[in-house]
Amino acid sequence: MKRSFFARDAVTLARELLGTHLVHEIEGSVRIGRIVETEAYCGPDDAACHARFGRTERTRALFGPPGHAYVFLIYGMYDCFNVVGLAEGQGHAVLVRAVEPVFGIAGRTDGPGRLTRAMGLSRAHNGIGLQRGPVRIEPGTAPVRTAITARVGVAYAGDDADLPYRFVDAGSAHVSRPAARLIGRPSSTPPAGSARSPLRRSPR
Repeated sequence: MKRSFFARDAVTLARELLGTHLVHEIEGSVRIGRIVETEAYCGPDDAACHARFGRTERTRALFGPPGHAYVFLIYGMYDCFNVVGLAEGQGHAVLVRAVEPVFGIAGRTDGPGRLTRAMGLSRAHNGIGLQRGPVRIEPGTAPVRTAITARVGVAYAGDDADLPYRFVDAGSAHVSRPAARLIGRPSSTPPAGSARSPLRRSPR
C-alpha cells in the first residue's frame, strides 16, 4: 500500500482498512489475516487515545509517520496492534481488533490480543513500517456492509466513549463481538491533513 493510503485521519483510515490483508512473514512461513474490525483513535483531543498524554517513550511510535505500527501492552499480557495514520506528530492510529484467517493462521483472531498471538505480532514490531517488509498491509476485499458502533472498553473517556469510531465487517464471523449497538454511518470525512474528526461532538 502507498503511504498516501495511511496518511488520512484515523476515522477514514479505520474504515478503509476493513477488508485489507495484514501479512506477517515469520520463520520461513507467512500468515495472512483479512482485517474485519477496527477502532479509530484521533489524537490528543480524543480522551480514549494514548496521544492525550503527549509524546512519551511509550507513545513515540504513535506520533511517528503514517504507515507504521504502534504496538502496546494492556493488562500486562496482551499486545495490541495499531496502524498509525494522518501525519507525523498528530497521534492518530487505528486499533486492529480482529482479522479473518486467510492463510497460515492457527488459533482465534477475534480480538486484539488473540490476533497478535495468532499472527506472531508483538511489541518487537512497534514502529515497524507497514508498506513493505515482513509485516505489511496489502489490498484485499472490501466488506459488503459495514457496521459502525462505539468503541469497546473506553468508558473512562467520558463523552468520547460514545463516539462512532468502531468499524465492523457485518458479514464476518470473526469479529470480537457482534455490532449490537449500531450507530450508523458517518456523513462526512475530514479534509486531508485535518487533525480533528468530523464525528467529534461539540461540548455540551
